[in-house]
Amino acid sequence: MAMSCIMGSKLGASEANMVFKFHPLSECHHHGHGHGHRQPSFNHVKTAARTTRSQGLFSASANTQRSASPQTSAPNQQHKEQVQTNLKDNDNKMLLNYVPVYVMLPLGVITVDNTIENEDGTREQLERLKAAGVDGVMVDVWWGIVESKGPRHYDWTAYRSLFQLIQTCGGLKLQAIMSFHRCGGNIGDEVNITLPPWVLHVGESNPDIFYTDRSGNRNDECLTLGVDNQPIFAGRTAVEIYGDYMKSFRENMSDFLEAHLIVDIEVGLGPAGELRYPSFSWNKGWIFPGIGEFQCYDRYLEEDFKKAATDAGHPEWGLPENAGQYNDKPEATEFFRPNGEYLTERGKFFLTWYSNKLLSHGDQILEEANKAFLGCRIKLAAKVAGIHWWYKDESHAAELAAGYYNLNERDGYRPIARMLSRHYAILNFTCLEMRDAEHPSEAKSGAEELVQQVLSGGWRENIEVAGENALPRYDRAAYNQMLLNARPNGVNREGSPTLKMSAITYLRLSDELLDWTNFRIFKTFVKKMHADQEYCPEPEKYQNHIMSLQQSKPKISINDLLEATKTLEPFPFEGETDMSVGGALADLVDNAIRILTFLFK
Repeated sequence: MAMSCIMGSKLGASEANMVFKFHPLSECHHHGHGHGHRQPSFNHVKTAARTTRSQGLFSASANTQRSASPQTSAPNQQHKEQVQTNLKDNDNKMLLNYVPVYVMLPLGVITVDNTIENEDGTREQLERLKAAGVDGVMVDVWWGIVESKGPRHYDWTAYRSLFQLIQTCGGLKLQAIMSFHRCGGNIGDEVNITLPPWVLHVGESNPDIFYTDRSGNRNDECLTLGVDNQPIFAGRTAVEIYGDYMKSFRENMSDFLEAHLIVDIEVGLGPAGELRYPSFSWNKGWIFPGIGEFQCYDRYLEEDFKKAATDAGHPEWGLPENAGQYNDKPEATEFFRPNGEYLTERGKFFLTWYSNKLLSHGDQILEEANKAFLGCRIKLAAKVAGIHWWYKDESHAAELAAGYYNLNERDGYRPIARMLSRHYAILNFTCLEMRDAEHPSEAKSGAEELVQQVLSGGWRENIEVAGENALPRYDRAAYNQMLLNARPNGVNREGSPTLKMSAITYLRLSDELLDWTNFRIFKTFVKKMHADQEYCPEPEKYQNHIMSLQQSKPKISINDLLEATKTLEPFPFEGETDMSVGGALADLVDNAIRILTFLFK
């Protein structure tokens, strides 16, 4: 989904400002920290950006040239007409820098009783978003609500009503998330939506359908990928269940698809909808910046690993028993400590198996999504989590526990991008608002470098990359960081920017966001994402073409996927955005207005 369920639906402004400084999921950005394949110095960045900006890399080059200046001898009317033409041409060029902005709807906009929560209030909020120039909204389509009554008993009534409501708001588009996970049980969650009761019933007699840690603790946030191909759900496998759900969505939402209301289908691939293992969970006692725990101790994954190790000639190898507990630091464990087991042949074998299982899981479900939506004018998307804590530690322990086998000499994200390219899917990354300095030094956070690495990997694999903030933020610093990541080398007034994200989704629609001061800053943020251009209802004008979904390409061999683990220098990012929403001075003005408003009420 557009933001981890674990991140919660609504936090107050003061609470959010407190939490983001210490929370691990507040995810990513870039400052050099000495890792060989990470960000170069900002001086080098700025020089490289200036020399390449006009080349239009990774976006179609501009097909218009600057109009000639009018002759001084021309009549006054002709001069005015020429100036107007020049302005129009310049606007068309600037439109190529436009990044659409979506806003996530509240987690509980559809209640567990399958009704719209406060329809009139939702309509009013949607109208305010539209007036602010927002391009669309994102919504979780909860498996636990739609198929709650039994296998293949789908009830889309409330979602159809919600989509009709969005459609009436003239021009808003929709990103729909196939949310195959639980909502609730994490910090900030005000909504509790479980997996379908009939699935939980299977888990009562067979708890191995859930991810399991080394101590045997089960996590019912989502099904383990170990049951992807196990026909234990009334004769269906988990992958078949997900595929049937998406096919039913297409059948029941065909009118919205044909009307091009729905533009993206984000496919849930794990906890919080993200392609990862549930290695860190608040309801398991995890606290930032704990390294988390491996989640492969259900019997299905244990058996799979045993077979893989035996086939490799090492039947004596078992799953790690020395990787610590949720809140440990890397150096406190035999597995992640300096020169630890993660660097041994056995450790490398395990980590390769663990991460490859995640790749195969995502690949298989996205292929089902491709079949379900084949021919529709939509784009598929998958979300990758921003595990930024311990990024600057040699072990990258938190990433490894989550299934991202990413080290200073091994890229754990580009293989994911390469896999997504097979399905014409967008890589949606979190934590765009984060800066390294916002986290305690002991967490060794590399939020900025992580964003730079992941986005660069997506662009190198020629796929679209999109992103979102990890926590609700209303401050200018967060908006400016998101603007920087959306166009890392700034705008190009002569055409397409060097680098540009395909879309930004803001977390999340709430009363706090609609507060007068917060919303005024947010509207400026939208305008700057649009490169100071007016709202544009035609995505093709900013080269965001939405074509009929093609059939997935032939399967990519695991060797070809792993070729993408070779580390490459990330693309250079500027030090700050050239489309700022303002800084300290603007904050002072806001405070003055707030005081005056209070005094003269």
